Amino acid sequence: MTFLEKLLAAQSHNRSWLCLGLDPVLAKMPLPLHKEDDPLLPFNKAMIDATADLVCAYKPNLAFYLAEGAAGLIALERTLAYIPDHIPIILDGKFGDIGSTAEMIARGAFEVWGVDAVTVNPYVGEDGVAPFLQRPDKAAFVLARTSNPGAADFQTRRVFDMDELTTLADLVVQCALAWDAKYPGTCGLVVGATAPKALTRLRALAPDLPFLIPGIGAQGGDLAASVRYGPTRSGIGPIITVSRAILFASSRVDYVEAARAAARQLRDQINALREANTA
Repeated sequence: MTFLEKLLAAQSHNRSWLCLGLDPVLAKMPLPLHKEDDPLLPFNKAMIDATADLVCAYKPNLAFYLAEGAAGLIALERTLAYIPDHIPIILDGKFGDIGSTAEMIARGAFEVWGVDAVTVNPYVGEDGVAPFLQRPDKAAFVLARTSNPGAADFQTRRVFDMDELTTLADLVVQCALAWDAKYPGTCGLVVGATAPKALTRLRALAPDLPFLIPGIGAQGGDLAASVRYGPTRSGIGPIITVSRAILFASSRVDYVEAARAAARQLRDQINALREANTA
């Protein structure tokens, strides 16, 4: 099964384009978990149990586990093993290094940890991205237009390509299209919901590449634009990722119920927008 087939199956089964970012923060742990010596894994397991029928993917961010040292990495490994097999896992590491290093990261992510996809920074070029695209059942989402305020420092800068003026983000998309042609079905794009105009433009440039869309929730991104311009031409839905607004919906004893309610509300809001777009 390819990554896109697994994603589409999960989206159809749960009627969901919602992806939960599993980004635990010790300082924000709900009160009931303060008694735990190592609350990361119990927290993640509770979030997975509460949302496994509401999401199309899970996206743990590697940084939140590295921050806790060896204990964090053990919690990550056990979290990955706990996620139901039919739900895709995207390891958000924004990897980007020369080819020999990228090959080791790809082996660790795909063969050792068994994730289905990763996020990749394309700055070093094709040799740093290709190792993540060479497994037909895996995928890499290339950073194109991110959701953070500093994205404009580089991504919207005008650059020349073959004597034509374009943006750096557009140039990344053009490269991603070439990589996807070489490694079919394994390349997607990260396009933030906080830049709806860019979302619209990049979808027009890449009608068939799947989008991983951060920026909804705490970052205030445009959900309507994400739903309208996120799907591919063939109908694969975007992976709309939310973390804090769901994970930390409550810090009290009802934290599991609150997380489920927040995830259900957002999943249903996305589906209502989907129905409005097809009406």
